[in-house]
Amino acid sequence: MTAPTVSADATGTPDLLYSEAEEDLRAAVRSLLADRGDVPALLARAEAGAPYDQELWRALSGGIGAAGLLVPERFGGQGAGQREAAVVLEELGRAVTPAPYLTGAVVAVQTLLALGEPAGAVAALLGRIADGHRVAVLAVPFAVHAPEAVRPAAVVAGRVEGGVTGVADATAADVLLVPTTDGLYAVDTDAEGVAVTPLVSLDLTRPLADITLTGAPGTRLADGAAAVDAVRRGLLAGAGLLASEQLGIAEWCLAEAVRHTRQRHQFNRPVGSFQALKHRMAQLWLDVVSARAAARNAADALATGSPEAPLAVAVAQAYCSGAAVHAAEECVQLHGGIGMTWEHPAHLYLKRAKADAIAYGTAGRHRATVAELMELPAP
Repeated sequence: MTAPTVSADATGTPDLLYSEAEEDLRAAVRSLLADRGDVPALLARAEAGAPYDQELWRALSGGIGAAGLLVPERFGGQGAGQREAAVVLEELGRAVTPAPYLTGAVVAVQTLLALGEPAGAVAALLGRIADGHRVAVLAVPFAVHAPEAVRPAAVVAGRVEGGVTGVADATAADVLLVPTTDGLYAVDTDAEGVAVTPLVSLDLTRPLADITLTGAPGTRLADGAAAVDAVRRGLLAGAGLLASEQLGIAEWCLAEAVRHTRQRHQFNRPVGSFQALKHRMAQLWLDVVSARAAARNAADALATGSPEAPLAVAVAQAYCSGAAVHAAEECVQLHGGIGMTWEHPAHLYLKRAKADAIAYGTAGRHRATVAELMELPAP
C-alpha cells in the first residue's frame, strides 16, 4: 500500500471520487468477504454467540493489511489514510461483517496517533495492531459522542478502578485503552482484575460488553489533557468513518431490493415494474447517492486534516444515519414476508443500521453540532 495522495485541489475542494488504489483495495476486501463472509456462516456464528471469524480477521488484518492502514510505515503499518480506511468500512458494512475494524483499526489507532510522536509503549502497541496480532479498543460506551461525556476510571495506587458499559467489540479486544482521571492507560483484557461481560445487544454482528476494572494493572500512555484531546480525535474519526459503513449498508439494501423486485412476480409481472415501487427505489437511490457524497467528504476532510473536518463529520453522521436505517427498512418491506424471516439477512442490516444510528452521537446531536459550527439557531 502506497502512501495516500493529497486529494484536495489547490482551492481546497474535496475529491469525492475513488482513486485506482482505493478501488483495488475495495476489490481485495470484497473478494475476501465473498469467500469467507457468507450469510449462512454469519447467522450460524450469531446463533452460537460467537460472531467473530478469527480466520477472516487474520486474513483481513494481516493478509490484506487493513488493520494497519492508518499506522505509519515506520511502525509496520501501511501508511495510508482515512480515505482508504473508509473504503474498507464500506465493504464491511456491505457484508455486515463482524470485525473489530471500526473500533480497533480506526478509533483506537487514531487515539494512539493523537498522543503525539509514538514512542515506547505506544509505538510497540501500534506495531502489534498493524500486524493483526493485537486488537485494541477504546473503553468508552459505543453511544458516547465526546470525551466530556465519558466517566473516567480512577487510578488507585497505580491500579485502574472503574467500569464502562456498552463497549463495542470489547469481547474481541486484547488491549483496552482506558480513559482515567490520571490520563490514558493501556490495560490487557487477560490481566488480573479485568472482567468483560458480554451483553445481549440489538446488533448481533457488533457485540457490546460491560467492562469492570478492579485493581487492574495498566500502562500509562498519556496525561489527562493529552488523553482527553486524543479521545476526542479518536471519536471524531470514528464518527466520520462510521458514515462509510452506513453507506455500505445502504448500498447493499438498495441493490438487494432492486434484485428481489426484478425477480419477484405478481400478476405475471415483476413487482419492480409497478410505479409505486419504482418511486420508492428511485428515492432510495437518491438517498444513497447523497450519503456517498457526505461520507466521502468526511473521509477526505479527515485524510487531509481539513479545519472543516468536524463540520464534515457532523454533516455525514446527521445524514448517513437516517439514510442507512431508511434503506434497511425499505429492503425489509420490499421483500414482503421473506424480509421478515431469520434466514434472510435483511434483519442483520436493519439491526446494524439501527445500532449505528446512535453510535458516536445520534443524528440529532450531530445536527446540533452543525448548527453550532455554522452559528445557526439550534434545530
